[in-house]
Amino acid sequence: MSNFKVFNTRYTFSTKGEIDFIDLTARVQEAVSKSGIKNGLVHVFAPHATGVLVLTENEYGLLSDIKAFLEKIIPKHENYRHPSNAHSHLRSMLLPPDKTMPLIDGRVEFGTWQSLIFVETDVYPRRRTVIIQVIGQTEE
Repeated sequence: MSNFKVFNTRYTFSTKGEIDFIDLTARVQEAVSKSGIKNGLVHVFAPHATGVLVLTENEYGLLSDIKAFLEKIIPKHENYRHPSNAHSHLRSMLLPPDKTMPLIDGRVEFGTWQSLIFVETDVYPRRRTVIIQVIGQTEE
């Protein structure tokens, strides 16, 4: 009979400011390894109004394209009603603050080129935290 377990942890890091990218892939796998869970799900949640998570390739050119895309569709300098960082909130509305990935044989299942990346949309450097929750079977 298999054992069901829930493991929770947090990872805190600093960002450099507007549209900064932080690769969380290795940290999520570390959490999975510490959990002892072999098969299930790993859910990562960023509890921030101006921070989001994306699954994409961690490649400089693509990250530059993402930054340009966000700046094009929601420009920083518009006539917004919210003071100072309305564009940051609007950008974060387009992308989710969480991702759920399958866990198979103790490894997070990412696509060939996928990384889990936190995107800072706020205008200032920030201390950010993600909550990592691993749910599943500890043994077969």
